[in-house]
Amino acid sequence: MKIAIPADNNNIDSKVSQSFGRAPFFLIYDTETEKSDFLNNTAASLQGGAGIKAAQLIVDSKASALLAPRCGQNAADVLKSGNISIYKTEATSLMENITAFKENRLALLQDIHTGFHDKYRV
Repeated sequence: MKIAIPADNNNIDSKVSQSFGRAPFFLIYDTETEKSDFLNNTAASLQGGAGIKAAQLIVDSKASALLAPRCGQNAADVLKSGNISIYKTEATSLMENITAFKENRLALLQDIHTGFHDKYRV
């Protein structure tokens, strides 16, 4: 199974990015092969619609799950239409969250917010 996680840096020692749509990178991690790939988030610098575009990147990556601290409604709608489950991260590092996911310790993300819209405009 492939999982996606927003990352501050493009290395496995990175912290989870606190912003889904504006994360600089996404880790795509295969839980079966333990292979890690990083995607540049081309949506991060968009004036608007970053969450929707970032969600489409995750759908296109063929991930089955997203691990994130938060997610906006529009992005969540795109992810759900791609049959991607959203789990709430519980730690700061990518690897801690991968371990927690594998051990079934992450809960589904319940608190989907309306979006930050202009808050992160670059």
